[in-house]
Amino acid sequence: MQESFKRIFIGTTFFTATLVVAVVGYGLFGWTLLDSIYMVVITIFGVGYGEVNPLRTPSEKIFTIFVIIAGTSSAVYTVGGFIQMIAEGEINKALDSHKKNKDIENLKQHIIICGFGRMGQILAHQMQEARQPFVILDRDSIRISQAEALGYLAQIGNATDEEMLQAIGIEKAKILATVLPDDAANVFITLTARGLNPKLKILARGEFPTTEKKLRLAGADEVVLPATISALRMASLITRPTAIDFLETKEERRQLNELLSHVDVQIDELAVPVGSPFVSKTIRELEVRGKGGFIAIALRKQDGTIVRNLDHNTLLEKGDTVIVMGHQGDIPQFARANELKSKLRYRGSQVG
Repeated sequence: MQESFKRIFIGTTFFTATLVVAVVGYGLFGWTLLDSIYMVVITIFGVGYGEVNPLRTPSEKIFTIFVIIAGTSSAVYTVGGFIQMIAEGEINKALDSHKKNKDIENLKQHIIICGFGRMGQILAHQMQEARQPFVILDRDSIRISQAEALGYLAQIGNATDEEMLQAIGIEKAKILATVLPDDAANVFITLTARGLNPKLKILARGEFPTTEKKLRLAGADEVVLPATISALRMASLITRPTAIDFLETKEERRQLNELLSHVDVQIDELAVPVGSPFVSKTIRELEVRGKGGFIAIALRKQDGTIVRNLDHNTLLEKGDTVIVMGHQGDIPQFARANELKSKLRYRGSQVG
């Protein structure tokens, strides 16, 4: 493409220079400006109206031959640049399309993302970060262009069409995520995908809770309800801010989930109010008083600072909040016995 632009630039420059030199040359032969311009135009473009003034001397004839050759050549050269640019564009499109089709054909154990809206974009970004092979299917050409601009493998088409799902390798895929905002379309896609690949794991989006049953009957393994999750998340931020902040740390959350997957535990916030017997006591003393029923895993100071790497010899101050993990029932009982306020309860099965 750069070569064609260069060719157009050179051709246009030479053609312009030819016009200027030709007009000046005929002016030197004693022609008027209008006659010179008219002569140049009919000579270069081959109109064939004849000379404006007779060409009497050999120099006038030779100069006119030069104008014809230079003007025609530069015009043809410039037009050739435009044709080359168009041809290269079409060829590049064909090559890109062929390469994309080959890349899709070579996919296996990949993830199919149906829909490149807000959820699809976030999902694709996460899959790219996790280096998971995936392909996007959407019928909106603008969204497909956006996906390809980000370097994603994407195909335009209707995800409810069996042929389109087969074209992106559904038989070899391991997961299909249908995240369209249309529940009916997600149900139909799920049903179609399940018929094409019984072993495929299907994750489906549902806008309404009543759709979950339909999606599962259609063959979805997991159903995600964004509205419900968002509402619960907002409620958690309002009612349980300390634990949410703590759990949002990826590494600590991963380690915590490993522990919670093996035992039935809960996470509570224990506030240390004014007048609490634990003011000026260490975290270790708090754990000892709990008789092994829980362990402290984080501390939130009164100013909002969260201390995650605890020193168990740290002294508690009024207004502190201790995040503890222990067996279900032990922590609330301890809080009641020691006049501590228990703010939060997460059971192990609920932490994602």
